[in-house]
Amino acid sequence: MTDGIPNLRERNKQRTRLAISHAATRLFIEQGFDRTTLAEVAAAAGVAKMTVTNHFPRKEDLFLDRHEELVAGLARTVAGRAPGESALAALRRECLAAVDRQDPSLGFAGADFARTVTESPALAARLREIHEQSEDALGTALAEATDSPPADLTARLAAALLASIHRTLFAEVFRRVLAGEEHGPIADAVRASAARAFDQLESALGGYAVRSAP
Repeated sequence: MTDGIPNLRERNKQRTRLAISHAATRLFIEQGFDRTTLAEVAAAAGVAKMTVTNHFPRKEDLFLDRHEELVAGLARTVAGRAPGESALAALRRECLAAVDRQDPSLGFAGADFARTVTESPALAARLREIHEQSEDALGTALAEATDSPPADLTARLAAALLASIHRTLFAEVFRRVLAGEEHGPIADAVRASAARAFDQLESALGGYAVRSAP
């Protein structure tokens, strides 16, 4: 019986977190991010304001609640690359797969979501910070993959180039979503652009951070 208590607590915690996030998203879209207070979010979710801040220390992360996944995604792809696969090849593979599945990590979201982000200076700044953190995490992963020091300049430069593809695609997807385009045509358009971008980096980074065969 006791083994199930931590799991039950974790499930209850996750349900509370989702309820808060859903309530916040609805209010932010209806009222605007900057005009909505944490007290209003708490009331809509049926919890105390302290419960909201315990789950989400930053107001921006109530809306951008997948920030941890976004920050870790590129680095995780490099860490999980197959034997004989370069960092560029792994990131290309995962990026094109994310386009094909119209993943929110590349900006595929509803127009209301995209509009709420772009209309709020605080959310737009937080999104830029998330992309910067993602690039930094990628640089660390590339340094580890090449047995280099954490601040290795080559790893940081490679991370800047590779992360810029993801960041630019995200912005383009958001732009097209706000213009009223459907996700399918958007995916078709940006997939071709993504493939060209990786092709252009192939000569510089195609042989970089290739995973050794076991």
